[in-house]
Amino acid sequence: MLAGFTSHTIPVGNGIDIAAWTAGSGPPLLLLHGFPQTSACWRNVAPALAERFTVVAADLRGYGRSSKPKGGGDHAAYSKRAMAADQVAVMRALGHERFRLVGHDRGGRVAHRLALDHPAAVERLAVLDICPTAAMYAATNQAFATAYYHWFFLIQPADFPERMIANDTHHYVRTTLASWCKTEGTFDEPILRHYVEALFDPMAIHGACEDYRAAATIDLLHDAESDAAGMKLTMPMLVLWGSLGTVGKMFDVLATWREKSNAPVNGHAIDCGHFLPEEAPGATLKGLLDFL
Repeated sequence: MLAGFTSHTIPVGNGIDIAAWTAGSGPPLLLLHGFPQTSACWRNVAPALAERFTVVAADLRGYGRSSKPKGGGDHAAYSKRAMAADQVAVMRALGHERFRLVGHDRGGRVAHRLALDHPAAVERLAVLDICPTAAMYAATNQAFATAYYHWFFLIQPADFPERMIANDTHHYVRTTLASWCKTEGTFDEPILRHYVEALFDPMAIHGACEDYRAAATIDLLHDAESDAAGMKLTMPMLVLWGSLGTVGKMFDVLATWREKSNAPVNGHAIDCGHFLPEEAPGATLKGLLDFL
C-alpha cells in the first residue's frame, strides 16, 4: 500500500521480526500507525515526506506483517516499552541512531514511551490525536466511555474479546473505522480490505487486545514510575488532533502534553475525525513538514 517503498523484515531480538518500508533520502523519520490499522495508514503522506526525509514506516508488533507473540499474564510482551524497543532496534538496523518520530493513535503511545526511554534517539516528536494514556483514563466519564468503549472492551480477559472480534472481523473493522472517521470517502474498498485482512489472523486480534490490556496495566505502571522519577520529554514536540473527534472535544490537548514535557510543545486541530493522515492528508502533511 506504500507505493515506491522497499519492504524489509527486521529481526529485533527475542524472536520478534518487525516489518518496515523505506523510501527517500535525508534525515531519518520513523512513522508508527494505530489501531486497527497498519503502516498503510501513511500511504497519502509518506511519499511526499520521502521527498525530504528517509522515511521508515513500520508495523508495530502484533500488527500487520510484524510478529505477533502471545501476551502473557502481565501483558509485558505488548508494553509500550517493549514495542518502543522494537522500533529503536529497527532504526539502528537501518543505520539510524537518531531520528524524527511521528505516531498516530497507538503508534503515538509507543512514540511517547520511546522518547522517554530513548531520548538521545529522538530529535523531534509528533503525536496525532492522542493525549497521555493516564490522563485519558483519569477523565473517564459516560461520554468518554461511550466514545472509547473499545478501551474497556479490548482489555477484558482473553479470549473473550478475541472471540467476539473473530466472529465477524469484517463488520468489526469496517464499523470501527466508520465510527471514528468524520470525513466521507476516506476509506475506499482496497484499503478497507487491507485493514480487514491484516486483522483476520487470530494472533493479530490477540496482539491488538494485548496492546490495550498493556495500556491499562503495565503501561500505567511504567508511566507512574516515570512521573515519580521526574522524567519528562526533552525534545520539541508537535501535537495534532482532529477537531471533530473525541480527543479534541474532551481534552485540552496541548495542556496535557505540556505537563509531560520540558521542551516546547505546539500544535493545533485539523478539521477531521480521528484518522488525520487519511482524512486530511494535505493539512497533516503541512503540519508535519512545518515542524519536522
